[in-house]
Order: sequence, then structure tokens, then C-alpha cells
Amino acid sequence: MAQHIPFETYEQSAEYVAAKLGEFRPEIGIICGSGLSSLADTLERTVAVVKYDDIPGFVRSTVEGHAGQLVFGELAGKRVVCMQGRFHCYEGYTVQQATFPVRVMHLIGVRVLLVTNAAGGINSGYEVGDVVLIADHLSLPGIAGSNALIGPNIGEFGVRFPSISDLYTPRLRQIAAKAYLTNAHLREERKFRLHEGVYAWCYGPCFESRAELRALKTLGADLAGMSTVPEAVVAKHCGMEVLAMSLVTNKCVDRREPNTIDAVAAELAGQPLLKIEEDFPHHEEVLAAAAARTPDIQEFVKSIIGNV
Repeated sequence: MAQHIPFETYEQSAEYVAAKLGEFRPEIGIICGSGLSSLADTLERTVAVVKYDDIPGFVRSTVEGHAGQLVFGELAGKRVVCMQGRFHCYEGYTVQQATFPVRVMHLIGVRVLLVTNAAGGINSGYEVGDVVLIADHLSLPGIAGSNALIGPNIGEFGVRFPSISDLYTPRLRQIAAKAYLTNAHLREERKFRLHEGVYAWCYGPCFESRAELRALKTLGADLAGMSTVPEAVVAKHCGMEVLAMSLVTNKCVDRREPNTIDAVAAELAGQPLLKIEEDFPHHEEVLAAAAARTPDIQEFVKSIIGNV
């Protein structure tokens, strides 16, 4: 469902936030995904904290692990704003509401957006705790009509038909790759593994079915998640550079189940099929995996920010 939000509403929100900051203006925005809100704890100096509930135009984050506030400060010598908790369409928000903060960030000075998320690993080579740089995305909701740019174009932000072929800025991915490859502590001591892959945006809040995951794999997806793509598209529309990364917090279950009729026939014949135990994803697992890897992601993000 599309909802037109006039430019004046974004301006009012940006003016409210700017008034809380004095002369401070962030240059880099960080969206903290599920369980990763503690990224804001890495700030070397906190300038201001602004609750979502107080900002005109902002909605409320309802997901566990999302604090619901903007934290402004300095990280690795750069002026940053951390969005502790994002908005998802599955919470009942339109894509315009879910991406509202990105345009507000743009209006208060942000030119580079770093987006993090927790995602399920479709690629069999990924393990829980791995981090994946997003090189491209598969947006089935976007293709089907849930695109954040649907509706009257707001020319103050960007053009009517933006290209997103280079949405995930190659320059920033190169900086991230170098930060990883030159950090022996993360790679060797912490067993931190970095990949690059394709992220599939799924609406949620259900974790994907087996058949859906097999379809996504066939279409070239390495990861599945319920966020990031709308924010990244809006950031690109505003002219921002975008770096997005996923923490693999669970391995997707896409194995085809045995045919029920064949299984019952085998049982009746006294030759029951071997039952395979499977671990289905759940949100507590996501938060636990994020908590275990958070210190390493903090170190990684800080080294990236310092070189942007």
C-alpha cells in the first residue's frame, strides 16, 4: 500500500531533529538491525539522543531488539547518527513510513548510509555468525508493487526513474573488503568470515517456507531478510552512497520434505524412513547470534567508518 508523504512533512521532522543538535550535523548514517543496536555504544562522543516518539512523522518500532531512538555522535573521527531500531512493513507500516527516517537523515546532512540487518543464510556456504556484504538485491515485494518510490515523485529528493544498478556503492564495498582483509585479529583470532552476496527482501513477518527458499535460491539469492531494501532504494534516490551488510543469524531450511504417501507406505511395510531433525528459525536465535558477534561487527564497522 502506498502513502504519499509531502516534502513539508520531511522538512518539519528534519527541523525538529536539527534543533536538538546545535551545530552538529551527521555525515554518515547507520541503521542498526535486529540485535545490533549496541553499535551505537561504539560512539566515542555522544552529542544527542532523540526518541522516535518525539519526532514528527516518525512511527514506532515494535520489534524486540530495536530501541527506538536516534543517537548522534562521533565514530572514528566522523560525525554519525545511529538509528537504533528500524521500521518494517510487516509491522503494518507502508514502505513510505518505513523509509521516512532515511529522507530525514538526508535533509540533516547524511551523505553515506550504512545499513545492517540480521538475515537467514540461503547459500549453503554461509554459517551462523558470518557477515555478508550486499552486492545486489532481489526485491519480490518491490517488483510486485511495494516500492518505496511509488506515488508522486518528490523532486527535492531525486528523479522519477532512478537507476539502482549500482545501488550498493562499489567504492564502499572495496573499503569494507580492505578493512576485513587487513584485520588479522578478526580473521584469525575471532574467526570472522566475510562474504559478498545477493539479499532477497521478503515482506515477513513469517520466516520463509521451504518452497519459497528453494525459489529464492534458484533466482540467485544468498540471503533472505525482512528489511534493508526499501531504505537502500530511498537512500539511492536521495543521492546517498550505500553500504549494506547482513549478519547470518540462522541457516534457512529449504530441504524438500519426503512425500507423505511414500513415508506412510514405508511405515506400513515395516520400513519407516529415517527422520531428519531440523532446526527451524526463531527470533530468539536471531538475537542470540547477533549478541555473540556484536563486538566483532563493532570493530569491523569502526574500521570501515574511519576510511569512508
